[in-house]
Amino acid sequence: MGAVGAAMGIGCSIVVTLIFFIGGGILLDRAVGMSPVFTLIGVVIGLIGAGYELLELAQVGRPSRAPGPLTRGLNELARHRGGASGRGPRGPEQGEE
Repeated sequence: MGAVGAAMGIGCSIVVTLIFFIGGGILLDRAVGMSPVFTLIGVVIGLIGAGYELLELAQVGRPSRAPGPLTRGLNELARHRGGASGRGPRGPEQGEE
């Protein structure tokens, strides 16, 4: 469940990033009256943010690159889960139940 949970968390993070920036652009457009301008800016910024999150995910575990904020969060989650239950982030070891 650890890998599935991390993947779902990253997927939700990408969706929230897109909704936040696109929704913010729509609200700014309504407030200012410049219909597609801020929505398009929100789309661009949201896609850049989602792309960064995907890049960060692709870089997880590479020793040549310093971990970014998303990777540090995943590592902290894995450390916390491993330390609290006595197991690693992959679940029980072989022979353990």
